Amino acid sequence: MKNSRYIILVSLIVALGGFLMGFDASVISGVVKFIEPQFDLTKIQLGWAVSCLTLTATLAMLLAGPLSDKIGRRRVLKYAALLYFVSALCSALAPSFLLLVVARMIGGFGVGASLIIAPVYIAEIAPPKMRGTMVSFNQLNIVLGISVAFFTNYLILKSGQSGGEWAQWLKIDAYNWRWMLGLEALPALIYFVCLFFVPRSPRWLSMKGYKEEALLVMKRALGPEEAQAQFDSIQKSLHSSHKKEKVAVRELFRPGMKLVLLIGIVIAVTQQITGINSVFFYAPMIFEQTGIGTDASFSQAILVGLINLVFTLVAIWFVDRIGRKPLLIFGLAGIAISMLILSSGFGGATYTLSEQHIQEFSSIIPVEALADMEDVIYHSDLEFNAALKTAIGDKLFVLHQTDFISKAISINPWLILIGILGFVASFAISIGPVMWVLFSELFPNRVRGLAISFVGLINSGVSFVVQLVFPWEQLHFGNATTFLIYGIFGAIGLVFVWVLLPETKGKSLEELEMILVKG
Repeated sequence: MKNSRYIILVSLIVALGGFLMGFDASVISGVVKFIEPQFDLTKIQLGWAVSCLTLTATLAMLLAGPLSDKIGRRRVLKYAALLYFVSALCSALAPSFLLLVVARMIGGFGVGASLIIAPVYIAEIAPPKMRGTMVSFNQLNIVLGISVAFFTNYLILKSGQSGGEWAQWLKIDAYNWRWMLGLEALPALIYFVCLFFVPRSPRWLSMKGYKEEALLVMKRALGPEEAQAQFDSIQKSLHSSHKKEKVAVRELFRPGMKLVLLIGIVIAVTQQITGINSVFFYAPMIFEQTGIGTDASFSQAILVGLINLVFTLVAIWFVDRIGRKPLLIFGLAGIAISMLILSSGFGGATYTLSEQHIQEFSSIIPVEALADMEDVIYHSDLEFNAALKTAIGDKLFVLHQTDFISKAISINPWLILIGILGFVASFAISIGPVMWVLFSELFPNRVRGLAISFVGLINSGVSFVVQLVFPWEQLHFGNATTFLIYGIFGAIGLVFVWVLLPETKGKSLEELEMILVKG
């Protein structure tokens, strides 16, 4: 019991990197509404403001694994904490769009490093029977960070509207999006301090020849008998590896690695190409386009975060009980169905500008410019957007398109809410946390850091593209087609998992290496 408490404490501290990642990534969801008009951004520039963090996170994933093999998992996580801190302060103070992007990209290096190194560290210190749950702590903290970001965004928005003296003194209304971004500095500083109280990874210590320290850490984490058994297994695995020269990328592509590499790549792509970050990072914008208003859109985004948190807890409870594969099958089926619901909901929407709607925009757009659109029923957002752009011109369209959509749309907002919450729940109970558990298990000790960096690079690269093009997709393909595409990818991922993914539950890392890696 004492050993279990120690493992849980260490895992929770290390997984705080996931909290920062979730907060840093999703806090932008509340920011986009305000920076788009302030910096006069195009849809691609808006997508860039969201996705730029992922671009440097992708580069960090390429470097963090090998770097952690060289200097240690814990030290890399300390550097990540400092990057989060610097990014938060610089983002909050950014005087221009360019400097905001640069500040966000600094944080991306912390995101990439913590996203892959935290689960690696936890997998290397946790016993097999607890490993799935402990590694899932990282995903739990990611979704907790997402939830807290949605909540603090809403809290800052309402505080700025409250008119309170303290809010006026802090200029929360005038600088609302800056406060949203700057809050992250506090948890980043806490994470940096807490990392001084966790040991170095025992498997990394073994690889570097620090055998006494490795065994000491493992005894504290596992108890004397299990620690000795795991230590002997690690030594055997290391001795049976090739000579200890630097691991080359080509080793990932040798014939014996074919199955695990294929699984890693497909799971990495599927997690992002089904659109999870489009929902997380643009949730208020999606909800606002259903006509519910700004405040309601921010409050429903909080609901998205809470559903994500609850179902991640469910996944953590089940991942070591029923296994990884059943959760993935159930979740991917739910993702495909939920996206089809969203596609159907937006596909059945109509768009009409009444005389009252047109009068509401008369202070910024001449009434006669919209006269030809009055009471015309448009059966898709594409038709409506094309007519609106022709009527008011490109510049005004960029600034006010979302406002017009929210006024003109006739849709069942409950159907959209159910589709999004169903999608988030399905993701959170399956491929969200399970992907990182699988990544920490599939690859052999010798190449684990490099392999996770490689598949993490692919995962992050797909995430970057999805985030970047989502506003553009909405504008040119429409919501219905965009969500339909996500649903099709979910169905393809479901078939792959059903046919090719083996179960990894309850096996040691060395056992899995013998089963999955040939030769």
